[in-house]
Amino acid sequence: MNGMACKNPAMVQASDFAFSGLHIPGNTSDAMGFRVTLVSMTQIPGLNTLGICLHQKVDYAPWGIVPLHTHPRAIEILTVIEGSLEVGFVTSNPGNRHITKILKKGDVFVFPVGLIHYQRNIGYGNAVAIAALSSQNPGVITIANTVFGSKPDISTDLLAKAFQVDKSAVWQLQAKF
Repeated sequence: MNGMACKNPAMVQASDFAFSGLHIPGNTSDAMGFRVTLVSMTQIPGLNTLGICLHQKVDYAPWGIVPLHTHPRAIEILTVIEGSLEVGFVTSNPGNRHITKILKKGDVFVFPVGLIHYQRNIGYGNAVAIAALSSQNPGVITIANTVFGSKPDISTDLLAKAFQVDKSAVWQLQAKF
């Protein structure tokens, strides 16, 4: 499924169903201040064909963010392990409602499939969350990277009109991505 062959059942071992390493802090020194540790069928072959994945552990620096993104093929459920996060998503057209909540240690939040969402550490210390997704291959589309970093570029005229900004603002954003 999704390009990963099933293992011969006679060759299956306990290690095919286990992963170690989520206790290791992720390096959050990048510009966004977060690091994702993936835990999918590549790391746990026993997840293959089950239709789910413990997709990630997310480490957040103080005030770090996971920028606006979407998972086109999955619902995401996020559990805060340490710290406090502001989380939110935007409903689809025509409402475009911003649904947001502050989560603390032990709180859980669900992001519906395909909706643009984000997380932000609102504390002065590190935060950690675990996310599970309802697909073996959830996909991720980071909005700014996709819009302003596509290759080849999306037309500056089109983006300027769509965002109702001057072309120079589009050029500046495209230069960052």
